[in-house]
Amino acid sequence: MRLYGIRVDDLYQTIESADFRDAEENKLIAVKSSPKRFTEYPLKVVYEKSGRDIFVITVYPLKKALGGKP
Repeated sequence: MRLYGIRVDDLYQTIESADFRDAEENKLIAVKSSPKRFTEYPLKVVYEKSGRDIFVITVYPLKKALGGKP
């Protein structure tokens, strides 16, 4: 998170109000665009949810905008 300047608030916002959601096996994926952060690229959070607990596996800004637009 430190490498990209990702804050804990960014994680919460992405998980709570994602623009795109998906699931792979037991992992949940949330992606959210934030025009003023991460050089306008969306933030991707891969996590697992167990009851009320959320375990973040990885988080990083994508290299492309949502929808594959450069």
